[in-house]
Amino acid sequence: MELPRFDVPIVLAPMGGVATVELVVAVCEAGGFAVLPGAYLTPEQIVAQAAAVRAATRKPFGINLFVEEPPYRADQRAVRHAQERLNAFRDELGIPHPATPAVPADRYDAQIDAVIDARPDAFTFTFGIPDRATLDRFRGAGIAAWGTATTVAEARALREAGVDGIFAQGAEAGAHRGTFLAPAAESLVGTLALVPQVVDATRLPVIAAGGIGDGRGVAAVLALGARAAALGTSFLLANESDISRAYRDALKTERVHDSVLTRAFSGRTARGIPNRVTRALRDPDDIAPYPFQNAMTRDIRNAAAAAGNPEYLSLWAGQAASLARELPAGEIVKLLMAEARASLDAAREALRVR
Repeated sequence: MELPRFDVPIVLAPMGGVATVELVVAVCEAGGFAVLPGAYLTPEQIVAQAAAVRAATRKPFGINLFVEEPPYRADQRAVRHAQERLNAFRDELGIPHPATPAVPADRYDAQIDAVIDARPDAFTFTFGIPDRATLDRFRGAGIAAWGTATTVAEARALREAGVDGIFAQGAEAGAHRGTFLAPAAESLVGTLALVPQVVDATRLPVIAAGGIGDGRGVAAVLALGARAAALGTSFLLANESDISRAYRDALKTERVHDSVLTRAFSGRTARGIPNRVTRALRDPDDIAPYPFQNAMTRDIRNAAAAAGNPEYLSLWAGQAASLARELPAGEIVKLLMAEARASLDAAREALRVR
């Protein structure tokens, strides 16, 4: 199936809790392709937000989900231990201890139905590969399916599943790692190395992600064979971004240069700015598996956002976070393209035979 056509090779990566309808629309209207994050939304919210995007722009867009395997199971002793460990943070924030650990919402199948009902131009997914029946449903609905790979082996698995395109996520990327075939620690391939290998191994359209902070990065991944560059962290400071003031302020500090990989907030490996929680929760035995840990830390993250305290927030950011600009999203897209063109012109000049 052909991928949706968009005017400039800029993709807004899905950012749960950050990418608003307004941000998605702004990137689309600027000629890029934007992906609406649906993983944390109810099925009803997915349909409503997709409708709001459709009402505001006629440009193509996508919707992203996490590949889940409900019903969720975990060792209850490990979950209770993780809950007790999290109570120390609740004491520091002055919020109550829940009587029992929060239970992850089981709505994956309904989310799939909602995305199909919403009819985006593309369905993008991470954390694995949906089963064949699910992918067939998207094909039957005329919706392109793009998977996420952090290694060449994962890219090959996606190709065998019949996806239409691949997001090649380098180790520099902010937020959750899309790894699904091997441990995350064994799947940290940098974008510069990953993209050309995925292009060669799959012969599918590839969208590069990870550490692309400005137009120089966009030009670089296009030279490596990518069809477009996916940026998330670069849009965190956009006017249309829905991050808290504490999160926004943290992105303007020197701490962005010291991003870490952590499982502390969700139970899955993700990259973000270090803080009190990431420093305290380093022992794997203190962290419940995903999605239990994610459900159990939600009250802590909400309380921290309300209090303006970044030490208890999941401050997801990639390794190029210091390059983010505080501008309207459409202006960011224009600036990225101007920088990319200037970089390509400089490269051509450097390659001239003298």
